[in-house]
Amino acid sequence: MAFLSTIPSLARALAERNYESATPVQTAVLEANAANRDLLVSAQTGSGKTVAYGLAIAPNLIAEAERLGQAAEPLALIIAPTRELALQVQRELAWLYQYAGARVICCVGGMEPRRERRDLAAGAHIVVGTPGRLRDHIERGALDVSKLKAVVLDEADEMLDLGFREDLEFILETTPKERRTLLFSATLPKGIASLANRFQHAATRIEVASGESGHADIEYRAIRVAPNEIEHAVVNVLRLLEAPSALVFCNTREAVRHLQAILLERGFSAVLLSGELSQNERNHALQALRDGRARVCVATDVAARGIDLPGLALVIHAELPHDAEILQHRSGRTGRAGRKGVSVLLIPNSRRRRAEQLMAIAGVQPVWSGPPSADEIRKLDQERLLRDPLLTESSSDEDRVMARALLDERSAEDIAAALVRVYRSRLPAPEEVQDPGQGREPRAPREGKGFERPSGPRSRSQGVWFRLDIGAKKNADPKWLLPMLCRRGKITKQDIGAIRIFERETKFEVSESVAKQFLANVGRPDGDPIRIELAAEGAERAPEKPRGARAFDRNAAPDRAPRGKRPKE
Repeated sequence: MAFLSTIPSLARALAERNYESATPVQTAVLEANAANRDLLVSAQTGSGKTVAYGLAIAPNLIAEAERLGQAAEPLALIIAPTRELALQVQRELAWLYQYAGARVICCVGGMEPRRERRDLAAGAHIVVGTPGRLRDHIERGALDVSKLKAVVLDEADEMLDLGFREDLEFILETTPKERRTLLFSATLPKGIASLANRFQHAATRIEVASGESGHADIEYRAIRVAPNEIEHAVVNVLRLLEAPSALVFCNTREAVRHLQAILLERGFSAVLLSGELSQNERNHALQALRDGRARVCVATDVAARGIDLPGLALVIHAELPHDAEILQHRSGRTGRAGRKGVSVLLIPNSRRRRAEQLMAIAGVQPVWSGPPSADEIRKLDQERLLRDPLLTESSSDEDRVMARALLDERSAEDIAAALVRVYRSRLPAPEEVQDPGQGREPRAPREGKGFERPSGPRSRSQGVWFRLDIGAKKNADPKWLLPMLCRRGKITKQDIGAIRIFERETKFEVSESVAKQFLANVGRPDGDPIRIELAAEGAERAPEKPRGARAFDRNAAPDRAPRGKRPKE
């Protein structure tokens, strides 16, 4: 910790957080040639830049003393593009400066402005905020910037992308000319260079984002997928890696809603982030991820800007990003602070060349493979069960009494089998997927918008027909119907045959061997408003398919399955 020895209060805070060595960006901003200079820093998200500029401006704020004086007009202003990033920066600087006696406050959109004005009136050493809210406080006279010694623009490229250039210029023009200005940006486009030339003085250029530094702790995987099996591949990747938290990226709000619905239906605890959410809904989603109530977040690029998810170990690109810069931004959410992360790109054959171009530009060398298979995941589940806390934690006396009572009534094999069932019930079922790189078997002929099974163990003569009281008018679609039927009926996908969607109802076929069990299970109340009952035809004959009805079959997948939605309310 020698590089922090000149500021004991900050060194103490870092030691308590087990900071044993500096990251490249932290080392660079603390070099002698960067001291008291304006800095133009190119650094990737997750490189430790918040602590870097917190350390860099400390000599300007604390000088020779170990602690800051009474809070009054702010000494440092940190500008961030989003509310989440600003709050994250506030938390980081609060612990970094805790023994220096710093008062760090945050001013962002979505918070009560009157409370922020009261906080500013009470005095602050460091103010963190978003451009629009900071400008508003300056114009109203609530934020006095006359005593600023340092201004930091965090993720400046994002702020320009979001249209904050005018606000940034206004803020910088009102601050003292002798201030120190530190500009941090993942990329340095012309807009950033122009901003630097106008508001910085002989800035020292520091670049730590090129080469492999942005990917050193991230393992990249490129997975071949069939176009109609992308959602299934997402399910299997999540099941294979079992990350404590994962971020799945889509390119549109509609795709985000669709994929989150699929994951929820399959039993994942998933939330979504998109531009249509209110600030309150966004806060609830992020809090669910931070406290562990949700493990998967499905998001668009814009909605994910500035969020910090501690322990994020997995990023999945369900849809390819538009350019290499976005690929780096997405992937940079994992592999932070010395922790390892995995970034998975799902790539249909039609997009392979584009994917290879993106990764080449980003300097990424992925490991290529087909999608994780259901058998591979089941094998892993067996291994994980043996390490599950159910088996590894020590047992209490009460546990042992119950165990002996069970052994008196059941065999050890029966009890072990029940344990396996309990364990599996907690896990979403893996999907059957194919590797398009290995070729495909010939498909069944198309018939209208779906398929009919010509024969097989669950053909019409061997299946029992059921009906649902929803149809095409209420967005009935096999994409969500199938997992719902399996969940409610406690059967597998292989037990379901053809699915026929009519305008106002849906009929589907269940294997005769499990039909009785299925009927009993769906008859139990579970809060789902969708009613399932025997079709009028019973098991004697399949329902007639009128012109325009859609038919689907589990043994033959279409080239592109329709994107289903849950029923309209």
